[in-house]
Amino acid sequence: MKALALFSGGLDSALAVKLVQQQGIEVVAVNFASPFCLCSKGGCGVAGLAKQLGIPLKVVGVGRDYLTMLRNPKYGYGRNMNPCIDCRIFMFKKALRISTNIGASFLFTGEVLNERPMSQRVKALEIIEKETGLEGKIVRPLSAKLLPETEAEKRGWVDREKLLGISGRSRKEQIQLAKDLSLRGYPCPAGGCLLTYKEFAAKVRDLLIHKKQVTVEDINLLKIGRHFRFGKNKIVVGRNEAENRQLMRLKGKSDYCFEVPDCGSPIALLQGRKTKAAVEKAAALALRYSDLKGGEAKVNFGREKMDASIIVSAANYMEVEELRIK
Repeated sequence: MKALALFSGGLDSALAVKLVQQQGIEVVAVNFASPFCLCSKGGCGVAGLAKQLGIPLKVVGVGRDYLTMLRNPKYGYGRNMNPCIDCRIFMFKKALRISTNIGASFLFTGEVLNERPMSQRVKALEIIEKETGLEGKIVRPLSAKLLPETEAEKRGWVDREKLLGISGRSRKEQIQLAKDLSLRGYPCPAGGCLLTYKEFAAKVRDLLIHKKQVTVEDINLLKIGRHFRFGKNKIVVGRNEAENRQLMRLKGKSDYCFEVPDCGSPIALLQGRKTKAAVEKAAALALRYSDLKGGEAKVNFGREKMDASIIVSAANYMEVEELRIK
């Protein structure tokens, strides 16, 4: 018997794997790598945890098709730009194809009833199963005793009595179970999805409004620097040397770069039409966040090389707040 785990690399998904393994079932894991993952560990520590559990891991990057869904999710957003129900539907559809290819008898997840307010309510779970054609076919080992019996349980593939009935946002039962099962190295229960954060969601919303074709590189850029909107232009200003380097790596071919010479200066990127007003505004923002901070000074700029220059006055506080994407 083989089962496919939707494996986030978090505590819940790791415990779900343990519970299924204890029933003598071979587990294969799939992790969907999202550009919106918020985790202190590179790759959420997925590979290391999968190795500890002794399971093969398939990592699938979500790309343009995911961003298309994000623009207009059927079941809407949560408090910010998080399309939690549509996100789960998206992943289960992909997981179903993978499970068929590897000959898995069923799918399972680490979902806990009522732990996530949007996607882990009973009604949400029902919607997800219906939309994916997986009604009664998804095992949720941590909350199984609180949910209807699944096909895997009815057929005797999984012993329901050995599954759990956890509900709610507290992780006390899971943390104790991890100790009992000698499970180590799982990430902190915090972390989660950047789309649930107000400031980041504002930048995503602005991007979707102003750009028809959004790429993963566009999303990665949202994680760096200070973001400003000047009409149809986007201006991004680095916060430190590390971000300056990242901005230069993510710079588009038509983007202009700005830098204040002979002082500690951020890199600023200007996207969109390079009108005189837009160039002046980007230069003023670069000067504002340089070590000069205010006054009037020369700012270098250009597409390939910063070989042009302009004299500007630094943007004042009111201008900054008016232009900031928030």
